[in-house]
Amino acid sequence: MKAIASFTIDHDILQKGMYVSRVDEDITTYDIRMVRPNCGNYIANAALHTFEHLFATYVRNSRFASHIIYVGPMGCRTGFYLLTRNLPKADVIALVQESFAFIAAFEGQIPGAQYSRECGNYKEHDLPAAKQVAADMRVVLKNWTIDMLDYNYHTQK
Repeated sequence: MKAIASFTIDHDILQKGMYVSRVDEDITTYDIRMVRPNCGNYIANAALHTFEHLFATYVRNSRFASHIIYVGPMGCRTGFYLLTRNLPKADVIALVQESFAFIAAFEGQIPGAQYSRECGNYKEHDLPAAKQVAADMRVVLKNWTIDMLDYNYHTQK
């Protein structure tokens, strides 16, 4: 079988950040890499789960809600995928920055995690850890530009 695009990226040199993983007509898949791959430091399941609830809730309620196709965690626990339709890259960067600011400052009940009928694993959450991941990524993405969305940008000198 043909290797899928995300498996062709050299994960040994991939840094934390936000990248365009692929473009399929009007849908763009973003790779939001929150920890360095294969370095032994992965996002804990409970933090990843909480981050997912908050990130998905924020983007699906944002001014760009009609452009959001999907937001969800990577199975390797190193980040998230965000799929958008017809949304300019600068707006996506701003949306992710806003989302992470929202998560870093979030207080209160985690959306969709109060009752078992809302979530298939509603008890496994870690808000303080999710907030820490968001705070860390706010620093990483603070000055992110459209050019930096290219995987190759970070390996070229």
